[in-house]
Amino acid sequence: MTDTNAAAFLDLVASRRGHFRLESGHHSRLWLDLDTLFAKPRRIAPFVETLAKAIKPHGVSAVCGPMLGGAFLAQLIAHALDVEFYFTERVTPADTDGLYGVRYLLPQAFKSRVSDRRFAIVDDVMSAGSALRGTFEELRAHGADPVVAGALLVLGSPGADFFAQQGLAVQAVVREEYDLWLPSGCPLCSSGVPLENVAMPA
Repeated sequence: MTDTNAAAFLDLVASRRGHFRLESGHHSRLWLDLDTLFAKPRRIAPFVETLAKAIKPHGVSAVCGPMLGGAFLAQLIAHALDVEFYFTERVTPADTDGLYGVRYLLPQAFKSRVSDRRFAIVDDVMSAGSALRGTFEELRAHGADPVVAGALLVLGSPGADFFAQQGLAVQAVVREEYDLWLPSGCPLCSSGVPLENVAMPA
């Protein structure tokens, strides 16, 4: 069986270092290219299996993930648990200079189906938790009951801390330390390192 550790996960994705503005609005020096993570499902299967086993005791009746990678993962987890699958879609406002400005919305056809259901919300990678926060807020707005947040890789603690404060269990296959800064406190900004605005789980 493939190892389910940080090194094994990072072998499945491309990464680079620099100075990046993440979707949440935070800054970091590490960027992961997750576009090909699910291209070969067998490679990621041990991580998916481990996360599904961790989520199962929470007795969910549905799994929801943000497009793109989170939705792919949610479908695999839902299949493993034999429960319903949902996804949210990213909506970017004109002004995204603040923190957590991006919204994630359910497709219209899903909105009337989620009320009173126990949900797992999942994403491939969580750092600040922007995509999962948006999904959590959208589900709650339509009467759903998210009870557990999961990710294959949790980077740092801001995202996990948010969900713990909301009373959700947090399940991760792998956890790694991660440098994440508010723009006002970013040492790379202070050093004059050019900033790149990239799409990354946050």
